[in-house]
Amino acid sequence: MGKLKVTTSIMAIAFVTLMATSCKDAKKEHSTTDGHHSEMGSGENHHDEGMDMPHDGSLESKSMMGDGQKSSKSDMLVANYLELKDALVEDNQNAASKAGGKMVMAFNNFDISSYASEQQEELKDIIEDGKEHAEHIAESPIEHQREHFDVLSIDLIDLIAITGTEKTLYQDFCPMYNNNKGAQWLSATKEIKNPYYGSKMMTCGSVQKQIN
Repeated sequence: MGKLKVTTSIMAIAFVTLMATSCKDAKKEHSTTDGHHSEMGSGENHHDEGMDMPHDGSLESKSMMGDGQKSSKSDMLVANYLELKDALVEDNQNAASKAGGKMVMAFNNFDISSYASEQQEELKDIIEDGKEHAEHIAESPIEHQREHFDVLSIDLIDLIAITGTEKTLYQDFCPMYNNNKGAQWLSATKEIKNPYYGSKMMTCGSVQKQIN
């Protein structure tokens, strides 16, 4: 009776070992058969983790972190600019002045060190010009604010062309402003709300293109 129990135990152990080996072989065979797909899946997971929180020293992680930093810099300026645009749409001189002051600070704090040398030179010119117009907006009556907003909009469009942005923006155009020479501006929505004329001609203009 004791021998039978021992024999049964040995057979049970052998069976479990055989099943475990078969399971490993099956996984190995699946990996070999579909090796390309498995490798892609692993790469995609690593990429997703890198996008959320780059934590290693690889070039890919550094690149993604750099892009994130660049986007956050431009997006701060974009946020201040949109606040300024909305104030002009509402014919609100005081709110436009405050938003202009915020843009001055954002230009002052804009770090260009992570960009290529040629881009740095372009950004220096854009930032210097944009800051000057933002300063005038902070101190001027609303009609002069709108004149400076015209050039400031071009500066920001040029800056975004270099830095990129994570935000979806619409580049709009008013054909009547500036003696029918026209003027551009950026908006976060497709709906036309003209910052150059405000309540006088709120819907004058059209979308030229979508950014992002």
